[in-house]
Amino acid sequence: QVTSFQGVAVRSLGTSSPQEHPEHGRLVYKGNLAKAVLGVRFFSYSTSIFNLFMMPYIMLKTGIGFDSLLLQAAFYGLIGFFTFVTPVTLHVLTKGYVIRLYYKDEVDTYTAITYNAILSEKVTVFHQKDVKIPDITKMFTTFYAKTKSMLVNPTLFPNPQDYNHLMGYDKLSFYLDLEEEKKTGQGK
Repeated sequence: QVTSFQGVAVRSLGTSSPQEHPEHGRLVYKGNLAKAVLGVRFFSYSTSIFNLFMMPYIMLKTGIGFDSLLLQAAFYGLIGFFTFVTPVTLHVLTKGYVIRLYYKDEVDTYTAITYNAILSEKVTVFHQKDVKIPDITKMFTTFYAKTKSMLVNPTLFPNPQDYNHLMGYDKLSFYLDLEEEKKTGQGK
């Protein structure tokens, strides 16, 4: 597959699009922030790595130094804090963001694609019965698949029934009663 990107031909090494994964099933969800999450995490990692390699060089060449060992430890501790804490925090916040979600009808399983710590795609396969909805709404969690937190945007499901089935709303008796009530109310 060859596409043009700002006048330059780019050849894609992938053989199939994200929608065409028969081993995972039917694509039911595609996160719209996937590229942003990847870009922010990559930028954070790259600046941290750059900082790790450049700070000793800058310190030696510029002569920035402190006479006090305590001030040196505080300065390097502050630099180290931002070098390591930012990427770790970003990873913790975005590790459950679902890039794509596939569903296999015949076995009632879902395959969630997320990014792992080294920015490659991680596959998590779970059954619909493994989905647990948190009792208290959490900021970066829509549901738990087994014990792993997952974040999806319900409005990005092209078919709302797919979201209802994922969350188990289609199995609730009051959900069915409301649907029947709506139908009988319309028939009057």
